[in-house]
Amino acid sequence: MGARSYYVYILASKIGGTLYIGVTNDLIRRVAEHKLQLVESFTKEYGVVKLVYFEQFNDPENAIKREKRLKKWKRDWKIALIEKDNPDWNDLYAEIAGPP
Repeated sequence: MGARSYYVYILASKIGGTLYIGVTNDLIRRVAEHKLQLVESFTKEYGVVKLVYFEQFNDPENAIKREKRLKKWKRDWKIALIEKDNPDWNDLYAEIAGPP
């Protein structure tokens, strides 16, 4: 059994739209759940389904710490973080999930 990965991710409704920050050990599955709106949640209510940013960690403690830190950041800082590597706010889900 290989090392497990943990992810902190940011979803957006659109460029400059509503943001959601989460943590998971299965990024593809978790983003798919958001996209399919399987759960009554904030992301479903606000249409927050575009994966615009993510970071990978080797242990859950650091991932959870990072998620909590990012949630406290000012909105401008979050936007700058997204736009550093994804200036057009492209949905990164296709990159990580591969073809349907």
